[in-house]
Amino acid sequence: MTGRRRTPDSFLPSPRPRRAARYAGALAACAALTAGCGAVPGTDGGSGDDTVRVMTWAPQNTSATNKPGMPAMALAYAKWVNKHGGVGGRHITVLTCDEHNDSVGAAKCARRAAAEGVVAVVGSYSQFGDSFLAPLESAGIPYIGGYGVTGDEFTGPYSYPVNGGQPALLAGLGQALAEECGQVALVRPDSIAGDELPALLDSGLKAGGHPAATDQLAAEDATEYGRQAERALRRATADPAREGCVVPALGDHTDTFMDSFRRARTEHAPVRTATVLGSVDQTEINATGGATGPYEGAYITGWYPVASDPRWNPMKQVINEEAFGDNRIDPADAGVQTTWIAYTVLRAVLERIGDGDVTPDAVRHTLDDGLKVSTGGLTPTLRWPEETRLASVGLPRLVNADVTLQVVKEGRLTAVRPGHAGDAAGGDMTRTLEGADVG
Repeated sequence: MTGRRRTPDSFLPSPRPRRAARYAGALAACAALTAGCGAVPGTDGGSGDDTVRVMTWAPQNTSATNKPGMPAMALAYAKWVNKHGGVGGRHITVLTCDEHNDSVGAAKCARRAAAEGVVAVVGSYSQFGDSFLAPLESAGIPYIGGYGVTGDEFTGPYSYPVNGGQPALLAGLGQALAEECGQVALVRPDSIAGDELPALLDSGLKAGGHPAATDQLAAEDATEYGRQAERALRRATADPAREGCVVPALGDHTDTFMDSFRRARTEHAPVRTATVLGSVDQTEINATGGATGPYEGAYITGWYPVASDPRWNPMKQVINEEAFGDNRIDPADAGVQTTWIAYTVLRAVLERIGDGDVTPDAVRHTLDDGLKVSTGGLTPTLRWPEETRLASVGLPRLVNADVTLQVVKEGRLTAVRPGHAGDAAGGDMTRTLEGADVG
């Protein structure tokens, strides 16, 4: 480990009592306002107007993780909805913000959301939960469908996640690898957010009766990973009786690691690779050689069905009609998919509000009052109770722990069906995460 003091941006919160106090305090502060949180200055979302203003943010053009497809998908969705009459006659205006992959940028985007009177932040990406959630909470603005990259998204009372984030992906991956792998070597960012990855992967390995993975740190924005690749290969091949597995989880820089790994692996016994969506997708698999590349045979966990699944057809139709030729939007990108689902939630909220005033307060109360959102089978029906079963491990807002298990077969991401890879073909990771040793 790095020896750094853990901060609230790590995937699983510590200490939990502070989180509980923050959750209760935010709700109490909201209740104490005479006119409700939606009436805090700067948060009027257009009451009496036929336009609903929201914001989507993501990092762009940085040296680390970039998600330009998320704001681009949001703009395409709004354009499509508005062209078809809006939602209940209301048009959607999307403001976008580049959060620059740093805490200052994230806080600036949140303050801008409050200043510009948005009713929600929808389908966004940021690693800096403590930087953006506090300003949103102060303004009473809900955060719908973040990418799930920070633990704050699963603890904040104004956060409404649509997937299980990295906790579910890594737990599901560990469960899949438990039966298939000998030694497992995890290569993950030397960052605050990366510090929680080992416990999550190990929760799945433990559920399958497998020893913990070795934990290997790497710079998040390195230009090459030769030394780290050599070390991971030595660890994964330590047991000659079983083929080991190397699990790179470096976000956008996983491809840089795999370039070094491809060269280094020729000097070692065979190993299998595995990772999570967000670290690799079909585009990256194609770019690295497809069936002859380093990902062939790799297990990859995701939150949603594979991109070729017909349940994505409505999203693809919107992209074709409103963003054809926009190379920022890849239908196979998990960020684009998450944004689509987050805006599906927003639409359900607006339909429930009907002719009522659309304010941040109204959006939150609609979500809190038992609204159930169907996503056409892309996720389970979504609903946000005050606490979930995973509150015991510090994730009271995690409502969808489902993952899909995919394998790269002949260069294509292919769904693994139940009965393959032992009994671990994805599914609900709630029970697995309940056993996570997050300290």
